[in-house]
Amino acid sequence: MDLAGEPRAPRLIAVWVPDWPVVALTLDRGERPEVPDPALTPVAVVGGRGVIAASASARSAGVTRGMRLRLARSLCPGLIVLPPQPEREARAFEAVMEALSELLAEPLVARPGLALSTVAGPARWAGGEEPLAAALVEAVAAGPGVECQVGVADSFLGAILAARQGIIVPPGTGPEFLAPWPLESLLHALVTEPERQRAGPLLEDFGRLGLHRLGDLAALPRRDVAARFGSEGERLHRLACGKWEPLPRATRPAADVSAEARLDPPIARTDTAAWAARTLAEQLSERLIRLGMSAERLRVEARCEDGAELGRSWLLGATPSPAELTDRVRWQLEGWLAGRSGRPPAAPLTHLRLVALELAPAGSAQAGLWSASGEQAERRAHRAAGRVESLLGAGSVRIPVSRPGRDPRSRVALIGWGESLEEVPGSAPWDGALPSPAPALVPPEPLPALLLDADGREVGVDRQGQLTASPAGVRLEPSTAGSAPSRWGAGWDGRAEDWPTRRRVLLWAGPWPVDEHWWRPEGASRRAYLQVVTDAGPPLLLARSGRWWVDGIYS
Repeated sequence: MDLAGEPRAPRLIAVWVPDWPVVALTLDRGERPEVPDPALTPVAVVGGRGVIAASASARSAGVTRGMRLRLARSLCPGLIVLPPQPEREARAFEAVMEALSELLAEPLVARPGLALSTVAGPARWAGGEEPLAAALVEAVAAGPGVECQVGVADSFLGAILAARQGIIVPPGTGPEFLAPWPLESLLHALVTEPERQRAGPLLEDFGRLGLHRLGDLAALPRRDVAARFGSEGERLHRLACGKWEPLPRATRPAADVSAEARLDPPIARTDTAAWAARTLAEQLSERLIRLGMSAERLRVEARCEDGAELGRSWLLGATPSPAELTDRVRWQLEGWLAGRSGRPPAAPLTHLRLVALELAPAGSAQAGLWSASGEQAERRAHRAAGRVESLLGAGSVRIPVSRPGRDPRSRVALIGWGESLEEVPGSAPWDGALPSPAPALVPPEPLPALLLDADGREVGVDRQGQLTASPAGVRLEPSTAGSAPSRWGAGWDGRAEDWPTRRRVLLWAGPWPVDEHWWRPEGASRRAYLQVVTDAGPPLLLARSGRWWVDGIYS
């Protein structure tokens, strides 16, 4: 316990192999001589978003991570381009994990190229954190023959960033170490691609708000970040703060949540192992859902024909889907069957077991309705909406859809779930349409207001659609000021006496007259819109229809 009465943060150690997608080629050369040697040849692994990793010779020519392929080829004409191969990377990383297992009790695979472990026990055995870090570097160099960097810190993100610099962060200085790092450094702590994709838009929003460093994000109140950006934003805030937080505790099931199978005949081929991995992963996922639990780690255990037992833990990072579990199990089995664990060739596998570890209530890490992508998300949403509609009745579930129109209120329609909106030609000449951007807030009902000239007389709109005088002030009607929510701007705090009797108009644009439905028996719909900027509060969208109304508030 520290002086504040909080549990002391466990020290973590991270082992990182730079440019692992390229380094993995070196370990494959013994089995695949046709693979180019990254130590002698400029090689780059290129995905859909540019260069993922590059060899030392390619980097010396100017090729960097994230660079587009065309630019990389122009800088290095002899560059050999290879596609990303997650299976190869995971299979090759098993050799690194075996080397780390000589010094660490149970190293954890965060992702291929990055391993984590607690440091307290191994450091006491090795004589301190620095001797342990040096021993790990030597073990990886002597075993698989690759170079790695080791970092130690008080937090998950701190250990990863420390490994990228090859340093040991002194205890208690984690927040100060994290503060100057750019906000994009948070992506290093997200172990799966879906997590990184979900975090990308949030990081862009943070940048637009003026948050560019981890310290900027950590300085914000956690409650405000969670209210504005949800659970994903709260998680990024926790990572940026570098503080220890206990996971939600739950009653552990009487037995381990696991799935296992005897492999008869024994499996010696990776393609056959993939089918076994998929079946067990689906069984484990189904049992977790039935118990209402999520898992932070996956333990893969296997027994070989010669009696040897193998085991490895993988970090999941979020509620795993069957596909994510299958990928990790398949990668691990390929590493074992390729002889990465023990003396090659590895013996065939006769027994396989998957165990879910570090269980927590599913609600604490439950995937959202739209967290999946593609057809899976659409099917999930349809099932949920159909279930609610069956309980509440037809037409009870309604969704907002956008459509062409002249003003913000008419451009949004609520339709029943499963219904289709009548198509309106998007190329129609919407004369009088308001210019972009649209108001940030549209009241459920327009609020009565007065638009006054310099002499205090009400400003009107003539038959030609022009203002009868230049606007000089605007005020909300006292009868409705008390119903204005505070979120509609400064001064709109729900009390009529706090709304200024008259706000001075600084700028105005418009009006935009609209004359619609002239063919209807009840008569045409005539109105005009005006944008005003006042000396207090947000800009307003005013509508003239018999009188002036506040029809929108700009942010």
